Amino acid sequence: MKTSCSNRNISLGSFTAMLVATGAAAQVADVPTLKNAYKHHFQIGVAINRAVSTGEANGNRTSELVQKDIALTKAQFNQISPENDLKWESIHPREGADGYNFGPADAYVEFGRKNHMLIVGHTLVWHGQTPRWVFAGTTPPSDSSKTLSQTPAPPANGPGANPGGGRFGRRFGGFDINGPHATREELLQRMREHIHTVVGRYKGKIKVWDVVNEAISDGGPNTLRTSPWEQIIGPDFIAKAFEYAHEADPGAILRYNDYGLENPAKRRKLITLIQELQAKKVPVMAIGTQTHVSVSSPTFEEEDRALTELETLGLPIHVTELDVNGAQGGQRSNGADIANNATTTQGGLVDDANQRLADQYANLFKLFLKHKSVKVVTLWGINDGVSWRANGKPLLFDGNDQPKPAFDAAIHVANSKAPSSK
Repeated sequence: MKTSCSNRNISLGSFTAMLVATGAAAQVADVPTLKNAYKHHFQIGVAINRAVSTGEANGNRTSELVQKDIALTKAQFNQISPENDLKWESIHPREGADGYNFGPADAYVEFGRKNHMLIVGHTLVWHGQTPRWVFAGTTPPSDSSKTLSQTPAPPANGPGANPGGGRFGRRFGGFDINGPHATREELLQRMREHIHTVVGRYKGKIKVWDVVNEAISDGGPNTLRTSPWEQIIGPDFIAKAFEYAHEADPGAILRYNDYGLENPAKRRKLITLIQELQAKKVPVMAIGTQTHVSVSSPTFEEEDRALTELETLGLPIHVTELDVNGAQGGQRSNGADIANNATTTQGGLVDDANQRLADQYANLFKLFLKHKSVKVVTLWGINDGVSWRANGKPLLFDGNDQPKPAFDAAIHVANSKAPSSK
């Protein structure tokens, strides 16, 4: 689908200036906003970094750019997710009750409350970005198996992840699961204490939690990937995590979150897993599909089929980490493997990248409108400059917070009378 840009009434150059000048661009009459365009359909959100939540410059963002990022976030979005500040290694880096670092997470939650946004917590239980002390102990591997697992699995993955050294299946962020480890009871107690402390602290403030993240295997016959959680506790670690989160805040929406659900085989595993949890009355309340895709894949029909099959679970669908990779190296991947990120963003942009990006975003937003079960759509980053796939230019705004043709495509879809197939 070719997308017209005629619906915008201001110049791209004046757009950012208006954001900075007003600090509340949603109130500026002629500036289209995603949150207004989709207000009758779903929450429209964005993952924010610490610079946005605290207002302090860091990395490659100057103070001026950070202020633009903040203004753009307020203007365009009504929901936020944290890129890293609620992950275990950030909020609970050291063992014990005094091992928490709540400052950055508190700032994130306060930013959302102050700006009247739906606040998401990401993430409670994940194999990535979890300190090695969480799994450490004195229990040796069982004599019968010699090692906890002989099954190879992919590297630790996910936007912002730091997989550490070694091969997945043996080492997780420096932890060797084939060496001494915690007992099942010890690890369950650490999980429960962490979840009760973190979820309890933000009870009533964080409304949605990614309880378990990326537990499904990418390939092979096993439903679950090899991880310390699965190896030490067993497959019921997922049910336990949801149980503990529900204890800590019975009013929160609890979701399971994963990537690559555009892949039919992985999607079948997800559906099987959730159906088993539902049969056991585990409080899984929403499905998070990350939707790290490319300008080439999936097609309209493939994504339509994916959402249709996910809807058979009878749960709300949250698009949790949306971006569209325009780099040549990433056109065959819908994964979220940080270890392969250099490969998936290499080779420069595809030909006619801006138009293809706009076309893909148009298709995706048409599908999100078509599927009424989609209740939240979250972009993974405010702009290309802060994206984990910056070289793939995957977002709706460029590094200077100026809207791209893909932004116009998303607005155009919302303004169309009714979504339809191509």
